[in-house]
Amino acid sequence: MIKIISPGILTSIQDLGRVGHAHFGIPTSGAMDKQSHQLANAILNNEKNAATLEITYGNVKFEFLQACEICITGANFSPEINGNTIALNKRVAVNRGAVFTLGKRVYGLRTYLAIQGGINSETIFGSRSFYEGITTKSNIKKGDIIEVFNSNKRTSSNNYSRFKVDLEYFISSVIECYQGPEFDLLTDEQQKKLLNTQFTISPKNSRMGYMLTEKIENQLPSILSSGVLPGTVQLTPSGELIVLMRDCQVTGGYPRVLQLTESAINRLAQKTTGEKVIINLI
Repeated sequence: MIKIISPGILTSIQDLGRVGHAHFGIPTSGAMDKQSHQLANAILNNEKNAATLEITYGNVKFEFLQACEICITGANFSPEINGNTIALNKRVAVNRGAVFTLGKRVYGLRTYLAIQGGINSETIFGSRSFYEGITTKSNIKKGDIIEVFNSNKRTSSNNYSRFKVDLEYFISSVIECYQGPEFDLLTDEQQKKLLNTQFTISPKNSRMGYMLTEKIENQLPSILSSGVLPGTVQLTPSGELIVLMRDCQVTGGYPRVLQLTESAINRLAQKTTGEKVIINLI
């Protein structure tokens, strides 16, 4: 079990999300950076869909109420156990009573804490992922006790080397996209601007979507409400681009000009306000 001493700005339980429920209006949700989430589980030999703690902007403090093994992946916020630095992307043995903290940001935005065996929380529509209106709560609170599945696989972390992650994953500004269903409604000039502008992530960014600051002026008509997915890029009448993320709605009426690749969604999820992105059309 884990006791939440300080939950940070936004910490939630996430797995790979709710698949197959869009016809009920239920978003997919799930880990914003699924690659980092899955890496943490793989290092611990957890099931692929085991739930992890997704920690946004660091600044957390947890106490482990039982001995276990953990893995930290994703953003680097200088993780420590009892004041001692621990490595990311590595199996780490934790004793009962140990205190885990995240502090100074080095890179990235979202950190994933996996526990061997996985987190034991309520399952709704086949997923443990937090989402307001679906699950009892939308984020972890101070004083919460996080239950974990017992595992008999605990071994010495000294026997495991660190998995190396290419920092370009966090640093690169390039996000790869496909043409969206309404891409061809753009003029040649608008398409050129879309693909040659360095866009800035605005303060309006969340698990639901990222709004980009630079505008693509247009007179495109609204479309009939149509299906959208995480990674769909909508162009609003005001010229702003909205990149839908994991908690996005399932339908929308703005033209869908681009669709991010799965890898691009993961990498965008590690960027924050003021950072730049460049669109690379596949």
